[in-house]
Amino acid sequence: MAARCAVSPVSLGATESGVPVSEQSYPAKRQGSGFFERQIGSLFKVLEHGLQAERLAQQPGLLQRFDPRVRLLAVLLLIAFSVASRSLLSLGGLFAVTIALALLSKIPLRILASGIWANVTLFTGLLALPALFLVPGEALLQLPLLGWKVTQQGLASAAFLVCRATIAASLAALLILATPWPHLLKALRVLRAPTVLVVILAMCYRYIFLLLQLALEMFEAHRSRQLGPLSGKDKRRMLIANAGVLMSKSLRLAEEVFLAMQSRAYRGEQYLLLEFRLQGRDWAALLLLSSAAAVALYLHV
Repeated sequence: MAARCAVSPVSLGATESGVPVSEQSYPAKRQGSGFFERQIGSLFKVLEHGLQAERLAQQPGLLQRFDPRVRLLAVLLLIAFSVASRSLLSLGGLFAVTIALALLSKIPLRILASGIWANVTLFTGLLALPALFLVPGEALLQLPLLGWKVTQQGLASAAFLVCRATIAASLAALLILATPWPHLLKALRVLRAPTVLVVILAMCYRYIFLLLQLALEMFEAHRSRQLGPLSGKDKRRMLIANAGVLMSKSLRLAEEVFLAMQSRAYRGEQYLLLEFRLQGRDWAALLLLSSAAAVALYLHV
């Protein structure tokens, strides 16, 4: 079992049985508003999101054409620029660049809007809300009844925080969506990321989909044996039992996989057959990024 589970169902394009993901026969997705239908639907959404990310990474877009190391370095430089920028106009321009990169890379903006912009803006906005009243400065308006004053400096601080977080999260999402996961991990190793971190990320990404499929099959099995509606107590008991079974399976699987990897000469480093080679467009992109970074530092944008 360990040998079969060592194959990534998403990152390598095949399931544990060797069948391509596009040809895998998942249980039929059923419509409905029942308890099992909701749980199965949520699991399907996670699986579909992973498969969609793999499809986007294979698109002939702008980011996909560059070497993964160049993509990683470019995104890190853009994120650093967004964090260091002291102008909302510069952040607005960088956000426009992010949208242009997404369009040129054939990544739908609805993915960024629903998965990144809405959540990050809401979460960061809640964190930045106290700054409107706590940062001293020139008062713009005063809330009725409470008497709290919204300052210009506080509004600017909140806007900087929200914009920086949104841009950084959007750029990171573009990098992940435009780069196959194994290539991204190898690019991290090229940039001297710790081996332990890379291995943990690789194993988590590989086997989370296997555990999701196991959970999906368990819910399907419960649903096929359900004779009537479940009470709230029975639903909670079943969820706790399923969580316990998944935890025990994951612990056993981790031990078996580690022993299988050791028996195959694994000594802490993962290797890919693919060798990265910088081409002319990659060197041009690096030169352009270096020039832009130098100009930004000189102008203190």
